[in-house]
Formats: sequence, structure tokens, C-alpha cells
Amino acid sequence: MEERERRWGVMGLKGTYSRVEKLKSCIVFPRSRMKLWMMRATTMYSSAASSLVVKSVPARALPPKRVYQNNGYLMVSCNGGLNQMRAAICDMVAIARYLNVTLIVPELDKTSFWADPSEFQDIFDVDHFITSLRDEVRILKELPPRLKRRVVLGMIYSMPPISWSDISYYQSQVLPLIRKFKVHLNRTDARLSNNDLPFEIQKLRCRVNFSALKFTPQIEELGKKVIRLLRQNGPFMVLHLRYEMDMLAFSGCAQGCNKEEVEELNKNEVKYAYPWWKEKIINSELKRRDGLCPLTPEETALTLRALDIDSSIQVYIAAGEIYGGTRRMASLAEAYPNLVRKETLLEPSELRFFQNHSSQMAALDYLVSLESDIFVPTYDGNMAKVVEGHRRHLGFKKTISLDRKLLVDLIDQYNAGSFTWNEFSAAVKEAHTKRMGSPTKRLVIPDRPKEEDYFYSNPWECLEASNEGETSRYRVEMAVEVQEGGAFRSPRRPW
Repeated sequence: MEERERRWGVMGLKGTYSRVEKLKSCIVFPRSRMKLWMMRATTMYSSAASSLVVKSVPARALPPKRVYQNNGYLMVSCNGGLNQMRAAICDMVAIARYLNVTLIVPELDKTSFWADPSEFQDIFDVDHFITSLRDEVRILKELPPRLKRRVVLGMIYSMPPISWSDISYYQSQVLPLIRKFKVHLNRTDARLSNNDLPFEIQKLRCRVNFSALKFTPQIEELGKKVIRLLRQNGPFMVLHLRYEMDMLAFSGCAQGCNKEEVEELNKNEVKYAYPWWKEKIINSELKRRDGLCPLTPEETALTLRALDIDSSIQVYIAAGEIYGGTRRMASLAEAYPNLVRKETLLEPSELRFFQNHSSQMAALDYLVSLESDIFVPTYDGNMAKVVEGHRRHLGFKKTISLDRKLLVDLIDQYNAGSFTWNEFSAAVKEAHTKRMGSPTKRLVIPDRPKEEDYFYSNPWECLEASNEGETSRYRVEMAVEVQEGGAFRSPRRPW
């Protein structure tokens, strides 16, 4: 009982009542004071009315509410990092719409490696999320009071849905439980299939991702400032350098690490502190040869040079702390000296409220990644996939999807002296000719969803010619933001 109360944070009536009373005390005045104040205000208004011109601001048009018979309430707890949760929220909205249920604003993960305490409203504009989707599904910030009491009493069915399920699973297996209980889905990663879904479901997943999930104004404004600062110095590339301790510890990849670092990565407190981690022996070198490890900073520098990316371009590092620090970044910094991070572009005071909130930091990187001239992820994790799909939506902006399995083989051969530099560079370029984010259909592999193309990396059902107007409008808005923040330079080809 205590655990349920702690987890769901049930709000008592006493707290609500006290806030209402406090609000009343702030607005109730003695009658005589009110009369005097109104007289003064009227006099001031009359004298200034002739010179004051008030511009009316049109209210944002809201879509009409969709009216439907509610089949129950669905609560969800997302798991993982920001972009895994972002995709999950899109899935849960689509499922709620299909089942004609009321969705409670999703709870974000606070127990993962990053231990970010952020709530939904700390990262996303929750009011925009609710109102922009009101023509599709009813979304509430919290359960109605009578249902909260049922949750406290244990009258709730908590379950993890089956991974990669099609919509019929939710119709036949989950909906009956929702009608009988109040259902809580306690894991949301990859719980909806990539393909074989109704076209309307796929379109709704895109609508949530590209329109309903806006970041908070604070995050949006700071993201725009970073973009302005970068644009003032010309084009920039975002490098999602996923060479961080959590990635290396959980994947078992240790290429380039010294003995002490390997021992640190293998410590129990790093990767065995989480109940879902299964102890296993990992062959780091074998995983690397299979293309299952993130590229190291050294391998990344070689790859970017081989692709003839201009060494003078600004390279924005979208990542946390790089494992090994300056020692591991030396070769990349030598090849691309204009390395920047949000921490070097912004004042410490501007990032103060984001410290120890990894998802909010990741949101800033997400915004900058969308606007970059080139986006290069060194590992195909959730951020790499979701950003790639979003950049396709914004006009198929250049995203280089690195073929890590081929690259590590080419790099090893080059380092062994089997290739000249020109031969190595030519091979790298040829391998990535069709891996630049250009239009293509998703690869579908029946019964092997983990191996096929991820929906959010290439939502081709949503990439229609009708998106061109929205893309142009978005780019015009960003150009205005840049011009207002300083000298604007049209992007030039950086490679």
C-alpha cells in the first residue's frame, strides 16, 4: 500500500483545498478598497485611452474535441532515455486512440542509469500535448479522484505489453483488461510493431512525434540560442558521439580502453546495479567486428576525414561526458579543431537548471541535431534513429548512417597498411553513397522486428509532398530567429 501511494503520488483533497483558499485570499479585497481601486483604474484608463492602441492577439485555434464512448483509463510508465520514451509516448497515444480510452499523461523513467527526476511537464509542453490531440484522444494530467482511490486500494492491473505487438493484440488482450480494471503499462519500449498497422495509426504516431511533443518554452528558447550561436560562425555538423560510460558498460565494448578503464567498466555497480541486466560474458572484439559497438573517437575521426568533411566545419558534440576524456578526444580534436558543446557555447548560469537532468540536456541536443547541416551518429541508438526520422520529415536533411561493421574492417586494414589513404577514403565514400538520409522505403523483415528498419527512423508513410509547406515555414521561422540573434550566414556546403 505504501509503495503504491509513493509511486503514484496520490494527491489528497486537503492540499487541493488549501491552494484554492490561498488563491481566494489573494483576490478578495475589502469593498471600500475595491471601489477606490476601480475609480482610480477607470480614471487612468480614460486619460490614456486616446493614445493607447492595444493589438489583439488571436487565440490559437484548437481542434474540436473528439466525442467517443470512453472504454476506460490507461496509465503508462515509460522506460529508458529521452528518445526511447519519446517514441513510446507516440505509441501509447496511438494505442489509446485505437482503443477509445482515456490516456493519463505518461510517467517518465526516474530509475534508469541516468536517474533523471524530470516529470513530463519538465520536458514537454503538457498543455500543448493535451490540446493539440483533443480531436483524436482524451488525455488527462491525472486520474479523476475516485479512480485514484481505487489505485491506492490496489484495484489496478499492472503489466508489460508484449514487444513489437500489432494493434490487434491491444484490441483483444489489453482492452478487456482496461474495461475490467484500471490498466498500468509498466514498460513501453518497442511495444508496437513497425509495420502492418493501419495507415491512420502510422500517421498519428508521426503527428504526436512531429507536432504534439513540443519541448517546454525554456528548452526551446535555449535550443534556439545554441543554434544562433552556431549559425553565426557558418555551417555545423552534429556528431552524436555515443562513447559514454553507460553505453560502453552495458554493451561490453572496450575498444581503445586501457586496463584500468576496462576494469572500471566491468565493475558491478556500473552495470549490475539494475535488476533487468543479465550477467553474461561479452567478447568486446567480436561485438566490434559485428558492428555492434559505437565507433571510438579515433575511428570517428578517420571516418569523417575519409568522407572528405571539411576540417574547418564546427562539430557540435551531442553527448554526455566522453569516456577517457581529453586523451580519447585528442585525435578527433586534431582533425576537427572547431569542436564545441553546449557547455562551451552557453554560460554556466544558463545550464544551471539543466544540471543532473540528463533528459533535459538531451532535449537541447535533439533540437540542435534537427537543425544541423549534417547529422552523424556513431551508434544506432534511440536518439540516432528518432533524429534521423525527424530530419527526413524536415526535408530529408543529410544524415550519415555509418556502416560500422564495414568501417571497422576497413579501418583495421588501413591501420595494418593494407590500404593507402586514397584507397581507404574511396572505399568509405562508396559504402555510404546511399546512406545519407535520402528517401527510401523501410526494410521489412517478417518475424524479425529487431533486425528490420525502425519506424521512427524512416516513417515513410508520413513523408509526403504535403509536408513541404510545413518544412518551409519551419525553416523561415528558424532563419528569423537566427537573424534576430546576430549575423545570419546562409549555410554553405561544408564538404
